[in-house]
Amino acid sequence: MADVLPFQAEVKQLLDLVVHSLYSDREIFVRELVSNASDALDRARFLELSQNDLRPATGEAAVRVFADKDRGTVTISDSGIGLTREQAVEHLGTIAKSGTKAFATALKEKGTSSEGLIGQFGVGFYSSFMVAHRVVVESLSGEAGAEPIRWSSEGGGEFTIEPGTRATRGTDVVLHVRSDATEFLDDTKLREIVEKHSDFLQYPVYVGAEGSDTRVNQTQALWTRTPRDVSDEDYQGFYKHISHDWQDALGWVHVTTEAPLEFQSVLFFPQKRPFDLDHPEVKRGLKLYQRRVMVLDNADQFLPRYLRFVRGVVDAPEVQLNVSREILQNTPVIGAIKKQLVKRVLRRLKEMSREDTAEGKASWLKLWENFGVTLKEGVAEDAENVEHITPLLRFRSTSTPAPAAAVEGEEAAAPSEWRSLADYKIAMKDGQDAIWYLTGLDLGRMKANPQLERFKKKGYEVLLLSDPVDEWVVMNLNEFEGVPLKSVARGDLPDDAEDPIAEEARKQAEPFVEWLGTELAGQVGSVRASKRLTESPAVLVDAEWGVSANMERILRAARQDAPKAQRTLEVNPENALVRKLIGLHGEGKTAEAGELGRLLLDYAQLAEGHVDDPAGFASRLAGLMARA
Repeated sequence: MADVLPFQAEVKQLLDLVVHSLYSDREIFVRELVSNASDALDRARFLELSQNDLRPATGEAAVRVFADKDRGTVTISDSGIGLTREQAVEHLGTIAKSGTKAFATALKEKGTSSEGLIGQFGVGFYSSFMVAHRVVVESLSGEAGAEPIRWSSEGGGEFTIEPGTRATRGTDVVLHVRSDATEFLDDTKLREIVEKHSDFLQYPVYVGAEGSDTRVNQTQALWTRTPRDVSDEDYQGFYKHISHDWQDALGWVHVTTEAPLEFQSVLFFPQKRPFDLDHPEVKRGLKLYQRRVMVLDNADQFLPRYLRFVRGVVDAPEVQLNVSREILQNTPVIGAIKKQLVKRVLRRLKEMSREDTAEGKASWLKLWENFGVTLKEGVAEDAENVEHITPLLRFRSTSTPAPAAAVEGEEAAAPSEWRSLADYKIAMKDGQDAIWYLTGLDLGRMKANPQLERFKKKGYEVLLLSDPVDEWVVMNLNEFEGVPLKSVARGDLPDDAEDPIAEEARKQAEPFVEWLGTELAGQVGSVRASKRLTESPAVLVDAEWGVSANMERILRAARQDAPKAQRTLEVNPENALVRKLIGLHGEGKTAEAGELGRLLLDYAQLAEGHVDDPAGFASRLAGLMARA
């Protein structure tokens, strides 16, 4: 005889909330019901160890999902512990009454692990009403003497419970699909959903009618295994499975912790840079699992943005989610996991950067050339880990190490085009007290920059920082292992005691320099005799403090307001053209000297790749050519 019973506790309103507001994607019902079935199998496995009179299961411990287009139903079936009539009334008739949670609590009180139990909120079952106008549960409990039951409801204010027909232990959840959800009557669609969310369940999940069903979750949850028991081939196969990348990963890190915080993770470094890696609207993160069930596809809370190229999974049962398991709650647990993952990723990258084998060096070079720019962002974003990021940094420079000696019968190895700060420090000249760098946007133009002339003469290596992010790097990285970082394009340089002739020439040029500063007032901040030029007539340099000209260009290109860089025009009193101007000024020919002096500023701007007044420059150049 069927009994019609009311749901408990404002269920009509609560069901409306579950169906219309709790979940953002209707396909979630498959994940929730498959997870419940897995829990039922877990509970049966636990009880079989302690109860001798438990009704045995028939066949394999597995979950089956199949659609019947003729009947318009989707069924999720398991051979788990099943439900008695009282349990069906208690757990299916009360929203947020989770049998799994109660069972886990009982196990905890007995000191037994509840590893593997997924459902904790007790609302996942009701996600079925997002796609079904009627839900029927056929179940036979494993308890001795229990009778089969049938629970059914149309999601209103009541449900029906009556004797059932199931002859074997377990549960069938049958969803009578609504007319607007018929896409879920396709086994291919169901297979895709199971593969996405339940690919790593420990029990087999079959999709399709019996006889034509196929197992979907073929891949083991590799992160649950001990790292020493996992082969490189296993890691590579797992990476390709979760990333859909046809190329091998360059490297990986496997993290397993149990105390004080339990979580497991496997993270990979891809070979190729995604085209949309820097698109801010594209969400990137790790696949978040709880007890091998995927709950979030792109959880970006576990790694900082400068590590957004890292792919992988994290299984964190202690992470708190909202009821629908779609939103992470920002708790200290997430912060603790993030700290551990960042630490392990940076440690692994450091190991890779120190590989001595040809294969290891090639892997690191490929990683740096694809993701080095992104890693550099960490210097500005992650003050806590700057000391761990800094050794990873690589830069172009004005010099490269000599090629390695050739082995007989083989070609010599090509010199590296990248320099670490440690490499630079080792190669510093006697008397050199700083790591010198130049920022810009074009390597070719930077190598020809007149600002490098004195450094080339002294044999000093200069790092060439051509990525826009480098401006933020040097703003936040003042020194490396006690050696300051200094820009060759900022401020005045110290006197060169080794070149007294040049110092005398600068003194003789002081009247001309002071006069030219007055002539160019408003166009440059100041004019001075240069200590950095040895050949070129003039160059523009930045003030010791404040925004650089390169930073100003970057900000303006990004359509951001940028303060005007304060520039100083340095002139080379040993250059023949400048000496001629000094002579004209000394003879009182200031009109002619003034016009040519403005050409010095044009020259300095042209050396940087731009001219502020191209029309005026053309006119001045034409006048000079006419007189010549």
